[in-house]
Amino acid sequence: MAIDQETEMTDAEIDDFLGQHETGVLSLARTDEPYAIPISYGYDDDDREFYMRLVSTPESEKRAFLDDSPAARLVVYDEQASSYRSIIATGTLENIPPAELTPEQIAQYGDAKRPLFEIWAQQKDELDIELYRLTPESLNGRRTDVDRGE
Repeated sequence: MAIDQETEMTDAEIDDFLGQHETGVLSLARTDEPYAIPISYGYDDDDREFYMRLVSTPESEKRAFLDDSPAARLVVYDEQASSYRSIIATGTLENIPPAELTPEQIAQYGDAKRPLFEIWAQQKDELDIELYRLTPESLNGRRTDVDRGE
């Protein structure tokens, strides 16, 4: 299998791709320690921002990373036939208190589907559900076509 062509995606292609997807992998970092989790997001293509609800427990590793206002990288990708597409958004997560939400932001959180899994180990009253926005400092997309030699 050889790479046939690799192309940078345009802003319009990136926005279209992100609008058609709803899940990705969010990576957080502090000092030299990484942390990555699958997430669901809503995407505002006008402001090019991501919105997500993140669920954690007070003593969880996720909560420890989120409390440090970490640098973040969100990767959204897919594979179709012999074409791979990936988007990488890099920036800082911003916690948005519910009292400060605008109607437009509430609509974006509505697009952030709840995770396709359940947290079985904790009672719902023990979970922290917080709202976050990622305004990318960089947002890049790439499409790679491969020759499978078939």
